Amino acid sequence: MNTLHCPPAARGLVAAATLVAFLVPGAVVADAGHDHGDETPLVAPADAPKRLPDGSVFLPKRAQRQLGVRTVIAEPRSLPQTWQWIGRVVMDPNAGGKVQPTIDGRIEAGARGLPVLGQAVRRGEVLAVVRPSASPIERAEQSAQAAELRATLEIAKKRLERLQQLEGSVPQKEIDAARIDVQSLGERLGAIGGSLARSETLVAPVSGVIAASHVVAGQVVEARELLFEIVDPARLQVEAIAHDAAQAVGVAQASASVDGGRTAFPLEWVGAGSTLRDQSLPVLFRTVPGSTPPLAVGQPLQVIVQTREQIDGIPVPSAALVKNSANQEIVWVHGTAERFAPRTVRYRPLDGATVAVTAGLAAGERVVVEGAPLVNQVR
Repeated sequence: MNTLHCPPAARGLVAAATLVAFLVPGAVVADAGHDHGDETPLVAPADAPKRLPDGSVFLPKRAQRQLGVRTVIAEPRSLPQTWQWIGRVVMDPNAGGKVQPTIDGRIEAGARGLPVLGQAVRRGEVLAVVRPSASPIERAEQSAQAAELRATLEIAKKRLERLQQLEGSVPQKEIDAARIDVQSLGERLGAIGGSLARSETLVAPVSGVIAASHVVAGQVVEARELLFEIVDPARLQVEAIAHDAAQAVGVAQASASVDGGRTAFPLEWVGAGSTLRDQSLPVLFRTVPGSTPPLAVGQPLQVIVQTREQIDGIPVPSAALVKNSANQEIVWVHGTAERFAPRTVRYRPLDGATVAVTAGLAAGERVVVEGAPLVNQVR
């Protein structure tokens, strides 16, 4: 319709409709072929979690409940001085052992067959049998030596017979010496004759479970080759490395953690070495039966050692620590009802599940101890 020839009232209605189309988003009419039907624009709710320009996070109460956010009040305390060492699980020398043959030979199964990983064995139980193997040259040498001994034995026997016939005419000591020579040559011949056929029985040196097995039936092994390892899972030890000998003095308590600190268990102090290894001092701990998770020999651990010295700090769970975009350790502080602010902190491990914040956190602040990673992901 041409608005130039419309009445004034009609021209007013057209102008009002045009203004409404520009001011109301939902009233815009698309051109032909560009109509999207009844779609509504994607507009974020006003109360949605979001990162504010100053770095803090707006998190409504409903979202806090959904994310399981929990806080504690920061309370400064006098805490023990701690050190964090790298350790690994080792077997107890009195509760573990290795099985190695002393001869070269071929493996044969025992009465119960070859043991498998995780199988419980008792001390003295037969694990395998080693049948000796010798090269043709070795066999020929032993056959020649046996033939020589047989000839010497025959001569000694005839000499003994002649002396016995002359008994009373010759000294008794000569007859006794000839008898001893015959006996000695017979034993030597028997030892050489059975040396190539004598097998070696491998038995368990301790009671425990098979931790490692490196044999199959018919395998040819060499002397001193490691075939089996046996450990007692209830009696394992942890060996750690102290970078300074002074750190190993005055140890009051120790614990170890696996899975990045999520699983911690106590340790008992055994002692420290007196010789440096790679410019570090090895120290030894013993696991506590009944409170130790399943471990494997050689498994790496984080060892936390508490000394009798004291430092000032605020204890918080290690789960409260997260990293910001600059890779700095931070905690989230619950400032107001729906606002959380980041705090860059310095800390020291306290045990496997707790750290002592030494800087960056004030007394009385509410620290997020559960759900901190989820708060940290809000953008």
